[in-house]
Amino acid sequence: MGKPMNWCLYILQCEDASLYTGIALNVQQRLTQHQAGKGSKCVRSKGQAKLIYVEPHKTKSAALCREREIKSWSRKKKLALIGR
Repeated sequence: MGKPMNWCLYILQCEDASLYTGIALNVQQRLTQHQAGKGSKCVRSKGQAKLIYVEPHKTKSAALCREREIKSWSRKKKLALIGR
C-alpha cells in the first residue's frame, strides 16, 4: 500500500504579486494544472504562479476550514504566515 494522501492547503504567488489560496490532495499536480492554464480562472488571469506555502491537513473538511480562515485574512497577515 502507498502512503495515505493528506489534503493540503496551499498558497500561490501570481506574476502580479497577488496571493491565491486553495486546497488539493496532490499540490504538485494542482500547481501543474495552474501553470498550464487549467487551474482556477483567477490564477489563469494573473499569469504564472509559484508555490510559496503548503500546510497538510488530515481531512478535506479541516483543509476547507483553514482555507476559509486564511482567505479572510489581510495580505499582510498571509505574508506573516509564510514568513515574508
